[in-house]
Amino acid sequence: MPSRNTLDKIEKKHKRWTEEDMERAFIEVKSGRYTVRKAAIQFGVPKSSLGDRVSGRVAPGRRSGPPRLLSPADEERLVECARYLSEHGFPLNKQQLVSLASAIYKRRNRRVAVSKLGQTWWSNFKRRQENNISIQPAERGVGGRAACGRKEAADRFHRVMSAVMNSHQVEEKPHHIFSCSEAIFQLGRKKLILPKSVQLGSKLMSALNDHISVLSCFSAAGLDLPPFIVYAKSCPQGASYKTQGPPEALYGSSDSGFVNTELFKKWFLRHFLLYAPSDRPLVLIFDGNKWPVHLEVLEVAWREKVVLLCLPPHCAHVLQPLDAGFSPLLKQHFLTLTGDGCGVSKNEFSRVLKASYEAVKDDQGVRVVVDGFRKCGIYPLSAFTSHESDRMSAHSLSPVAGSVLSTSELDCQSVRDLDATQPSA
Repeated sequence: MPSRNTLDKIEKKHKRWTEEDMERAFIEVKSGRYTVRKAAIQFGVPKSSLGDRVSGRVAPGRRSGPPRLLSPADEERLVECARYLSEHGFPLNKQQLVSLASAIYKRRNRRVAVSKLGQTWWSNFKRRQENNISIQPAERGVGGRAACGRKEAADRFHRVMSAVMNSHQVEEKPHHIFSCSEAIFQLGRKKLILPKSVQLGSKLMSALNDHISVLSCFSAAGLDLPPFIVYAKSCPQGASYKTQGPPEALYGSSDSGFVNTELFKKWFLRHFLLYAPSDRPLVLIFDGNKWPVHLEVLEVAWREKVVLLCLPPHCAHVLQPLDAGFSPLLKQHFLTLTGDGCGVSKNEFSRVLKASYEAVKDDQGVRVVVDGFRKCGIYPLSAFTSHESDRMSAHSLSPVAGSVLSTSELDCQSVRDLDATQPSA
């Protein structure tokens, strides 16, 4: 990879002439009125590049040097994807764009295992497309939710959502509006032994590295899709965890135990499209700030008329409908079945989740989900408001909460208005 100094020199040496200048110089040389040297000076183009075109080594209209890693058509496709993401609330940063570009490159070069798109390509791409797309810098974690969870971000999201729903005419179709959310479940707790100098006994703490993620998806009308269960490292051995789990559930694994780009692609292509209503268009709302969206997901979503909408960074705790009721109740019921301080194994998790999932859904699941969409202003579509009585505390959404909260406590807790949000400890 070239050094930063080399890249800076490349930036300073980039061409300051246009293809029109080169074409006029080429015509003058071919007509015999100018020599290559005189035409290069007159029109401000490189003599060597003009000579290559005159001699036929480079075809008119083509660039000198090695061929581009992405063809003009592929780069135009990349810009089209970038504009779609930007218009639907997704972060348009280097990670997302390089991920899409690598997918396009590998599609054209199937024998290449690793993409060759490095820093030099990225710098040249930014220079070529600086007037077409606005690339956002990588978001910093300073301030956490309080820095980004402000009313301006929520209002901006609702403006985008309102425009999307109006253009696709789904404002009065709750069965066409879906939201998916990832909930984290700790498998167990371990005993922390304090040093003798401060020892007052032992303390139970969550085993943060031993967890399972569950991706739930509901429509604004309360229709649920079977959950997607993601194990850390690998799925349990045998098939019992599938047979005793929620009906038609999808299973997967990742090194981190969280949903990533490939797992979301698997869920969207093999699960969401299978169980979602056949009537189109559909709107799918999710937090797309954690990982890049796969190119195939975008292309299939276009073809299947599924509109993807991304929640603002760090605002899922106040704008995600499932986090406004269903997910906390599911966790609370799960903790009630496992017992405070106790845990379950990987093999037992799907069985306990099935009992918790069905109990919450049968008891008050539809009402809670529909209420969550209303509180977040997604359906019925309304400007975002945050009131003490309408939203639950962000602390109650924590996957490592030490105590089991009752249903009444969950309903009573709330977050303060977004304008007054303070950084969490």
